[in-house]
Amino acid sequence: MTKWRVLITCPQMQVGLDEYRTVFAEQGIEVDTPTVVQQLSEADLAGIIDRYDGMIAGDDPLTASVLERAQRLRVISKWGVGIDNIDLEAARSRSIRVTNTPGAFGDEVADVVVGYLVLLARGLHQIDARVRAGEWPKIEGASLAGKTLGIVGLGSIGRALATRAGALGLLLLGHDVSENQRVASEALGVQTVPLGELLRQADFVSLNCPLTANNHHMLGEREFRLMKRGARLINTARGQLVDEGELVQALEEGRLAGAALDVFEVEPLPLTSRLRSFSQVILGAHNGSNTSEAVRRVSDMAVQNLIEGLKDEG
Repeated sequence: MTKWRVLITCPQMQVGLDEYRTVFAEQGIEVDTPTVVQQLSEADLAGIIDRYDGMIAGDDPLTASVLERAQRLRVISKWGVGIDNIDLEAARSRSIRVTNTPGAFGDEVADVVVGYLVLLARGLHQIDARVRAGEWPKIEGASLAGKTLGIVGLGSIGRALATRAGALGLLLLGHDVSENQRVASEALGVQTVPLGELLRQADFVSLNCPLTANNHHMLGEREFRLMKRGARLINTARGQLVDEGELVQALEEGRLAGAALDVFEVEPLPLTSRLRSFSQVILGAHNGSNTSEAVRRVSDMAVQNLIEGLKDEG
């Protein structure tokens, strides 16, 4: 007998759904899985959200106007860490429980950042493309040992990155608004400094912080002009942390030597994006956490959070 109807919009959760069908059936949960590329639109959600008691969400825009229509919704179980896509005040006002899976992706995302570091330093992505085109290039890269990595955001991902980067011989600067995170990272050999100082000194800057109301476009014209000429940017956090127009300008003027971007202001990345034109820019698909081990681990947590939330809310 069906007790609850649940919407699942997270693409990774949808792919592995068969692993959980028995669990859902035992709990009396009926599941709907609409077609999703990255996330549903606000209009898509507004048209269907009133049908559901619970939701396992990805990066869908759960705005106040969407949640106003969620007459039955009791729990939003976020698949992943960031909850910047959810209007928490609107959820609280409607007594909708919001959960996430904190600390779940530290190692996986840190691994991807290290991969981007090596690609950017040695131009391996450019060599690959040119060899495929019939060339035999000898691109002169840069050594990582002795260079400075600036880590913006010293949570589980930032600290996992510090451990890996230190082993590669990189000097480590870090910035975080949390004193606890700063203290924890200093034990790993990270020198914590104000953001401006980090940008001035770093050869590589990695963004690993959550998106908040206070750090939208934290890297804009002023910040890009503070960065070393020839520095490189890595963003595996949230696209809205970076003003992409100013990033394009810095790349066109040669102030930045390159960038690796797993996330963007608009996702999927529009075909018209000027970022596509730069051979020194590596483009990802918001996929930095996506390993089979991490997906199963986070899916287990998200399903458990969903079931507990539904039971507690009656």
